[in-house]
Amino acid sequence: MPREAVEADLARLAPRQPPFEADAVLDRALASPGLRGAAPETAARLALVAYARHVFTDYDDLLGEGYDRDSARHFVLDDLNATLTAWGAAPIPEADAEADPEEDPA
Repeated sequence: MPREAVEADLARLAPRQPPFEADAVLDRALASPGLRGAAPETAARLALVAYARHVFTDYDDLLGEGYDRDSARHFVLDDLNATLTAWGAAPIPEADAEADPEEDPA
């Protein structure tokens, strides 16, 4: 998947994301084995959501406390959506909070 294509889609999906955050999301999209065959837009969106979830929410802490993935995702959804919308990205609807094929099992 071409870096330039993912970068362009990421800029379109999250136009207000700070450049240093965009670089980290782009690196995540390109390094993820689960996204290698994905369309650039799909890779950009899934990497964006996973990055924001891990960096800007208590998701990892909740997993560490024993919450299962679905419960942890439910509890961080508002914080995740606040970050996404601040970056100009579409929020995740409650019904889609558990769907994220890029995410590792942890």
